[in-house]
Amino acid sequence: MAAQGDLKILTNCPSCLQGLMRYQGDLASGLLEADYIVIEMARHILGSTWLEDYVASANRGGIERVLV
Repeated sequence: MAAQGDLKILTNCPSCLQGLMRYQGDLASGLLEADYIVIEMARHILGSTWLEDYVASANRGGIERVLV
């Protein structure tokens, strides 16, 4: 059965994601996308602006600073 619409491949492996990114240009229509599973979960659970919200919260002191 052929894929219908956009195709998104999810992974939790950095090496796999890097390898999958090589194939993004293979489909002329740009329908292939690869991303981390946790990124997709955050997008669905927290909304499309989750990253901007997180960065804004961190810049307001929302993250404890740890000196190593």
